[in-house]
Amino acid sequence: MTPSEYKNVKGLSKKNENLRDRMTDLELIFTMLGEKVTTEISKKEKPETFQKNKKVAKRGGRVAGKARKDTEKELGRSVISSNNYLQIEEKKKKR
Repeated sequence: MTPSEYKNVKGLSKKNENLRDRMTDLELIFTMLGEKVTTEISKKEKPETFQKNKKVAKRGGRVAGKARKDTEKELGRSVISSNNYLQIEEKKKKR
């Protein structure tokens, strides 16, 4: 899913709204996993071109994607949610 598609799922309309602020814990965990794995692969392989960096990023994303799919299989539900974390927290504060 592209960031634009993800913003639509979360119901974000403004460009300046931060998608990460709206992610649930699991969504953040898998996003961070993909980023960290990509960083570690990049440190190890030191890609020097855009194309090589792009391949490293795809590999890091695949690792997180596999972990997400395994988690969804175990939970029996999607990790990706239209729930907006900020709205959930605001409702808790009002109680």
